[in-house]
Amino acid sequence: MSRFSRALLVILMLAAFATLISLGNWQVRRLHWKEALIAEVEARRAGKAVPLGEVAKAFASSGDVDYQPVTATGQFDHSREVFFYTTRDGAVGWDVITPMQLADGGWLLVNRGFVPDQLRDASLRQEGQVAGTLTITGLARNPLKEKPNSFMPDNRPDKREFYWKSFDAIAGATGLAGEAGLMPFIVDAGPSQIPGGWPKGGSTIVSFPNSHLQYAITWYGLALALAGVGGWFLFSSRSSRRSN
Repeated sequence: MSRFSRALLVILMLAAFATLISLGNWQVRRLHWKEALIAEVEARRAGKAVPLGEVAKAFASSGDVDYQPVTATGQFDHSREVFFYTTRDGAVGWDVITPMQLADGGWLLVNRGFVPDQLRDASLRQEGQVAGTLTITGLARNPLKEKPNSFMPDNRPDKREFYWKSFDAIAGATGLAGEAGLMPFIVDAGPSQIPGGWPKGGSTIVSFPNSHLQYAITWYGLALALAGVGGWFLFSSRSSRRSN
């Protein structure tokens, strides 16, 4: 191998090594960010539930109220409920999302909880269609504007069926699109005693995949392996030149 070829190969190997180290460092930064996010969410979830008005102010200020415990008082309009496809304890079914009219005339979209597929028809769970003014406690959820991934089915607002929680589409299906008094987030109702047992509250899934440490180790390991191969190559090349 000519001197130029060896020099070019070394440059390429150094560039690859720097790239692998940079990718490892990036994953470490992502790890620290994810750990801070998880700690923040856990601290928020452990906090005391606050009135809906305070959560609305926080959202207007920061745009982030995810997993904030909240209380809200109003009346459900069951005629406008829509359904989010999900599973719970191995059963296929739907989360029932129902508009709640607040005392000031505003509206809040409430995920009341899970019903199995055979109880989607509200006439089969009339006991749970509670009337009158009531107070719920739950977790605020930030609105989704985009589909989380391309593998999810498209929503079917015309059938009131949703496979990802597009806030705008859900608002439209409930007849609240453009409503000035609509809270700009959804509240997942917590567990409570519902007549008849359905919908079953507490359906919030809190999950933050965190594989950044494994990814960082992988990139650093590849960098170390490359360094070993490069060192062996340089040593072998030098030994070969000496022997000649």
